[in-house]
Amino acid sequence: MQIQDLPYPDPGVPDARSGPRFLWWLGRNQLGGQLKSLAWGLLHFVSVSALPFCVGFAVQAVVDRSGSRLAQTGGLMVLCGAGIAVGDTFLHRAAVTNWITAAARVQQLLARQASHLGSALTRRVAAGEVVAVSTGDVEKIGWFVEALSRFLAAALTIVIVCVGLFVYQPALGVVVAVGVPVLAVSVLPLLPRATRRADVQREKAGRATELASDTVAGLRVLRGIGGEELFLDRYRRASQEVRHAAVRSARMWAVISAIQVLMPGLLLIAIVWHGVQLARQGRITVGELVTVYSAVMVMSYPLRHFEEIAMAYSFSRPSAKRAAHVLALERVTDTGGTRAAEVPAGDLYDPDTGLLAPSGRLTAVVCGDPDAAGRLAERLGGHPAEAGTSVLLDGVPLDELPLDSARTAVLVQDKDPVLLSGSLRELLDVPSSGAVGAEEALAAAQCGDVLVALVQGSLDTEDPMDARITERGRSLSGGQRQRLALARSLITDPEVLVLDEPTSAVDSHTEARIADGVRELRTGRTTVVFTSSPLLLDHADRVVLVHEGEVVAVGAHRDLLRSEPRYRAVVTRETEEESASRDEHALLRGELGSRDAPLRGAAEHGEAPLRGTSDNDDASLRGALDDEAALRSALEEIEESA
Repeated sequence: MQIQDLPYPDPGVPDARSGPRFLWWLGRNQLGGQLKSLAWGLLHFVSVSALPFCVGFAVQAVVDRSGSRLAQTGGLMVLCGAGIAVGDTFLHRAAVTNWITAAARVQQLLARQASHLGSALTRRVAAGEVVAVSTGDVEKIGWFVEALSRFLAAALTIVIVCVGLFVYQPALGVVVAVGVPVLAVSVLPLLPRATRRADVQREKAGRATELASDTVAGLRVLRGIGGEELFLDRYRRASQEVRHAAVRSARMWAVISAIQVLMPGLLLIAIVWHGVQLARQGRITVGELVTVYSAVMVMSYPLRHFEEIAMAYSFSRPSAKRAAHVLALERVTDTGGTRAAEVPAGDLYDPDTGLLAPSGRLTAVVCGDPDAAGRLAERLGGHPAEAGTSVLLDGVPLDELPLDSARTAVLVQDKDPVLLSGSLRELLDVPSSGAVGAEEALAAAQCGDVLVALVQGSLDTEDPMDARITERGRSLSGGQRQRLALARSLITDPEVLVLDEPTSAVDSHTEARIADGVRELRTGRTTVVFTSSPLLLDHADRVVLVHEGEVVAVGAHRDLLRSEPRYRAVVTRETEEESASRDEHALLRGELGSRDAPLRGAAEHGEAPLRGTSDNDDASLRGALDDEAALRSALEEIEESA
């Protein structure tokens, strides 16, 4: 795989049982690139390691006054130089290709998993962790895959040099053969501690990233309630913890680097001391001493890759563990389904709650719990994140259909839709039936002022469809983003459209016009709107009240306001005290009406009944009048308090 061939047609099925298994799976799937990098690495490292032999041969040729051998040595040095240049160039090219292609494979796997899981991903994994995995963790995983082949080339080169030195000069070669493995394993006792510190640093960095992501996402709300500084202080503390952890980790890696410098230095001292003794005894020549010394000195270059692979693995192992955790998540339903692909049309029914959305009608659903409403809206789309009884569309369980078919039949727009960056034309270029055009959808969603704002914000276009939308539509207000998302959903023209609070961020006048537009545009199509807005509820053909997971009332908006206290409490935000006051008010009015009846009857027959009463009756009548005055006074107090 070359960089220009990305993305992968199929990134494959990863081994997500653990972080190391995932890294091993990545390495196996890039075997061709790894072998290519290994070959160029061997050419480079062997050419570098051959230079000391050339230098030793040249010194000995000068000592022996042999011009021919000196010329031959010069030719070998030219070949080594060419090998170093060519090997280094193509090693870097192959290594970077391995890095980028491995990172791209992981990103494709994560993107496919996010699309596969949908809303279940952020419910099981924090949004900040998803961001950390798809950015920093991807780079660290790619770093290990890239460093692996260079480490193997360096390790093979060291073996080749040790064998060559032993054959060339056994007396010094034995010292090198014993000392180099000691150098290679000298840092192993420190690696577990360095790995733990790297894990702590990465964990704290992940928490800081999550906090930053949550703070940025809710910055507008934080400013509204005055909590901006509070969350910024929390992020400052989290970032300082990351800094302290990074410093502690860097100290350990500094110790490892120092050992990597100290140990080869000690080996060089031992070789020089031993070589000088051998040269004095005449057992080796000066050229051989220079060759062995130079070879050991140059060997520190490939030995550095032992430190790099240790660092790469220490940093990539927790990253691979997090990536494997995300990739191992599964949906509660099989996305392939058990039925043939079809798009049913008919009534939408949820057996769990008893919610029925008749075909071709606008059904409004009122639910006091916003989270429960979001879960119900997701379940209506089929293949939900949580296990449960499947929703039926025309009697067909949506969970038994392939996911693509279920999504084609039922489109769910959640309460926080995302606008991707790009032009408005690209935003509205979505799979659709073709029955609803962009102009109709934008008009129904009342996006006129949004189009004007987009043109004003774009300096190089006068056509709103070519205007650019920034990342997540941040240049637009919440209501403008909400209306564009609604227009995008209307263009798709699905058999069933489920909208979760589609007008929560718009004013009442715009909301009324949107209600008219959606009702008119969706005529003959099934539409379910989760809302508590009286304006939308008044335009619905059917209103359903869901309380504690069950449908408890069905009817028209105005009828439910009069007859259903629970519905009235959600829609009008009526408190329990206000409800009690309302009931007491009605009770007092009923009592007052019953006491007024005898007085009204007496008035109808003139004054005779009053004049003809006895003293006892007159006293009784005066008591009744006093009670009437008391009732009226109490009624006035209640009305004032209400």
